[in-house]
Amino acid sequence: MNTEDRWAGERLKETHFHPRQAVLNLRDAWSSWNGYKFADYYYDAEYEYFCVRNSCGTYDICPMQKYDVSGPDAEAMLNRMVTRNIANMMENRVTYVCWCTDEGRLIDDGTIFKLGPEKFMLTCGSPCLGWLKKSAFGFDDVTFTDMSDGIAALSIQGPTSCEVLKKLGLEGIETAKPYDIMHFPFHGSSGDTLMVSRTGFTGDLGYELWIAPELALDLWDALYASGEDYGIQPYGEAATNMARLEAGFIMPEMEFNEALKTVHFQHDQTPFELNLGWLVDFKKPHFNGRRALLQERDKGPEYTLTKLDIEGNKPAEKAYLYSNKRCTRKIGYITSAMWSPVVKANIALAMIKTEYLQGDIWAEIYYEKELRQTSKVAKCTIRKKPFWTPARARATPPHAY
Repeated sequence: MNTEDRWAGERLKETHFHPRQAVLNLRDAWSSWNGYKFADYYYDAEYEYFCVRNSCGTYDICPMQKYDVSGPDAEAMLNRMVTRNIANMMENRVTYVCWCTDEGRLIDDGTIFKLGPEKFMLTCGSPCLGWLKKSAFGFDDVTFTDMSDGIAALSIQGPTSCEVLKKLGLEGIETAKPYDIMHFPFHGSSGDTLMVSRTGFTGDLGYELWIAPELALDLWDALYASGEDYGIQPYGEAATNMARLEAGFIMPEMEFNEALKTVHFQHDQTPFELNLGWLVDFKKPHFNGRRALLQERDKGPEYTLTKLDIEGNKPAEKAYLYSNKRCTRKIGYITSAMWSPVVKANIALAMIKTEYLQGDIWAEIYYEKELRQTSKVAKCTIRKKPFWTPARARATPPHAY
């Protein structure tokens, strides 16, 4: 790390788990997320990835934006803001949502936690308080509290994650279904509560832990003591990106640009372009972007985010896509790509012009071989399902690994 990077790192905030993570970050490999110092990787990204797939790992999600949305109008206000219908959500459940501009362009995606009849928590990757306040126009009885710094959050993912939580003393955690929320006492009889949601960003079995910041280090120590025999390790952003691609999850600044941050017209995306049409519910009343999205549904999106299985083993990073092997008609581009160790395939997500999805697709891949730049043209096959969907991610109770 050069001097400038080191000074920049010193200006970043440290997360509630940073004192423990700094000791484990042997490469001193840090980046930033929402003003926080954030681990890119600790020792080796692939090693951390295999920990998630074969045992379990922890991922610091303290920098995630977290907003308390409360009041008699909270549900109605959120239901007008997001494209999905949340009116029938049960308490102690989580749902995945996205929200758009009036033009139907995606601002961000995230999750809504229903914690009570009039109490919700919205989580997302980028600050959203300004948009929440704009979306509350016409709703008199709703309040917002930015809890981003006031909640410590840690994700634990992988096949042994449930066993670790059981050893931690979370009685009944094995009964939690995907997207369930459970509450547990923590720190003896002091009344402190640990909230656990069966959620994550890896496509595997996993949970997210939410607790008061002053208890963050106690939680870390207890969790790592419980996970000592189950291969627990921290993992960073690089391993996360590998796991989420196998699961077919989208990533901002890779699959989509946030609509409020783009300069060029339509350099952002819509839910239909991102293959998130299932999140748009036209049966509910008005919501932001409804008219524009209804028109796009009837007309069809210009581009469609597509899962591709690419021949060979050279990742098609930043590759262009063509409708013929001669590469004379460009039809799209790769957004994310990798050689998947668990799938044993060359996989990618790509934005492809919708009219060409029924024909041949070829990727022009550039790569380096023994310090020489070379290229190849590889045939692509469309995949309908996620690349990695283990049964353990949905099993209740999970198998005792």
